[in-house]
Amino acid sequence: MARAIPLRDDYSGEDLRRLARSSGHGRQVRRLLSLSMIYDGSSRREAAAHAEVDLQTLRDWVLRFNAEGPEGLIDAKSTGPHRRLTGDYQEFRVGRA
Repeated sequence: MARAIPLRDDYSGEDLRRLARSSGHGRQVRRLLSLSMIYDGSSRREAAAHAEVDLQTLRDWVLRFNAEGPEGLIDAKSTGPHRRLTGDYQEFRVGRA
């Protein structure tokens, strides 16, 4: 069995619960609360079950949290789909409208 990736040591379970209370991002709150359970001694399996995710997803959250802190648990905004029309054709279409 693989060894669990340790959480960074500059936060505690109480710190994460305090951050969760002040967060305006629902998904970040769920992630923070799951990680706070690990800090408080729960197993990763219990923390994943509490968040209704699998262990791989929880592991991804740990990696993001360790790399970027609590901000890493906020989903990035999508940049949207890439343009399919070239600049020249787009100008042509806009000019015809």
